[in-house]
Amino acid sequence: MTAEAVYDMKAATTDELDVAIAELATGAATWAELDLQTRADLLRATQATIAANAGVWAGAAATAKQVPSGAYEGEEWMSGPAATAPMFGEYAISLEKLAKGKSPIDGLKITEGAGRTKVRVLPEDLKDTLLFNGFVAEVWLQPGVTAEQAKASAGLGARVAGEAPENTHGVGLVLGAGNISAIAPLDAAYELVAFNRASIIKLNPTFQHLKPVYDAALAPLIAADLVRVVNGGAEAGSYLVGHPGINHVHITGSARTHDAIVWGVGKDAEKNRKAGAPKIAKEITSELGGVSPIIVVPGKWAKSDLVYQAEHVVTQRLHNAGHNCIGGQALLISSDWEQKDAFLEAIRTVLGEITPRAPWYPNAQASIDRAKATYGDAAEQVGSCTIVTMGADSPTELYDGEYFAAVLGITELPGLGAEFLANAVEFSNDRLDGTLGGSMIVHPRDIKKMGARFDELVADLRYGAVGINVWSGIAFLLGGATWGAYPGHTLEQVGSGIGVVHNTHLIADSEKTVVRGPFHPFPTSYFKGEFTMAPTMPWFVTAKTAAKSGKALAAYGGKRSWGNLLKIFPPALRG
Repeated sequence: MTAEAVYDMKAATTDELDVAIAELATGAATWAELDLQTRADLLRATQATIAANAGVWAGAAATAKQVPSGAYEGEEWMSGPAATAPMFGEYAISLEKLAKGKSPIDGLKITEGAGRTKVRVLPEDLKDTLLFNGFVAEVWLQPGVTAEQAKASAGLGARVAGEAPENTHGVGLVLGAGNISAIAPLDAAYELVAFNRASIIKLNPTFQHLKPVYDAALAPLIAADLVRVVNGGAEAGSYLVGHPGINHVHITGSARTHDAIVWGVGKDAEKNRKAGAPKIAKEITSELGGVSPIIVVPGKWAKSDLVYQAEHVVTQRLHNAGHNCIGGQALLISSDWEQKDAFLEAIRTVLGEITPRAPWYPNAQASIDRAKATYGDAAEQVGSCTIVTMGADSPTELYDGEYFAAVLGITELPGLGAEFLANAVEFSNDRLDGTLGGSMIVHPRDIKKMGARFDELVADLRYGAVGINVWSGIAFLLGGATWGAYPGHTLEQVGSGIGVVHNTHLIADSEKTVVRGPFHPFPTSYFKGEFTMAPTMPWFVTAKTAAKSGKALAAYGGKRSWGNLLKIFPPALRG
């Protein structure tokens, strides 16, 4: 495929949608009878076609988002084909383990203690150790689930492969997100592997130009009648949601859109909620975002630490121009920290130095304007970001819902060490909307000082993804991680959504994924006692070689060879 071919905005007709759903129903029934190795082969074939179309994919996404040439192109590689391709390969590995009578989590480090079971999903092997040097990711299971239970249940719907056609879950609708190009294909992949469900992906209008890219990248699944990709607006979405051939809906978007689908709008919504009568009698899963905290635990930091972690904070807000459901919106900082002012000034300096980027997502500028109107003099424009200094009497709008734009609120809380972290955890859990993800930045020295109390406070955070010295959004890029809200939301109170995706080990009964990273980048890490080789990571908005790193990661995602792995390091280490 050539870049010129990436233009297909034609909306599917209802007749075309009917045909697609009928074909998918046939494909789903066929999938149910396929043995595990045949399924794995199909997924590996798709992994290869994704990698083969990576350049056109990243270019089309950059065009759709009006990415400044050269400045942020790496984001489109890393959050597009480089994220998608490897997960197809990881699903294939899980299916091959099942085919051999093993559990998908056999061979992984599993720990039990204090009534909790944790499955380490990163690193899994030497290649992981080299690529993510200094990073560790664990899937925490819900309290009471044992290691043996976890091994027995891992595999989900794939455990009944080939037994009978009735083990299909038919056809589902994936309402694709419009901000990150990997989301819709990965949602469809999880539906297929975990639930034996074929999917029709309705693209968000912001990604309507990408239909030919997805058709080429997902060609093996499309040829097998397991995936269809269609364009269309609200009318097409409504038609599909209500279609009798659709028995499941997965949505990535806003709680407002979710509730409109489930309950309706206006007086109808009030009536349906009161009666406990959803508009549709179909299972709905979702990922809906929220207000993500960035907790900065006070400590004694070097000047270089202040600068690096300021870049880290800015990345969590400015990645993708702020249009991320997991973007950091509430910066929680200690009012008692001696270096508080220096750190906030470092953040302002970084914002003023990076390449400017205008909001591109629909209604994003209106959200920014609303924040400025709400907070008046407390809101200041610094580079491409609106910073809001929150006070005790400030309106709570910033805490009550995500702006989905480059707005960062600064909230001061009292305390030092464990006292501050406990205050920040309580504030995050009780005051901030949503449970998708939260991050904290904390010096290793202070983690050691807090001892067991630190682990207790991490356990207390009610988020589906927790990042310690790493943006929680990075869990999205890790196939073995679960991605979704903290469990417990309902259709009536949907919060950040229901269910998880990705989860390439097909683990059941997960609670959250905790990712830990190094506080210092290489080579500073070696001088500071953190013996890791992780440089400034390529997803940082300050990374100078992100596009080259993203291309290398996409190639590695398509074929996990030593040769492709080694090609990642030169651009990554030049940072």
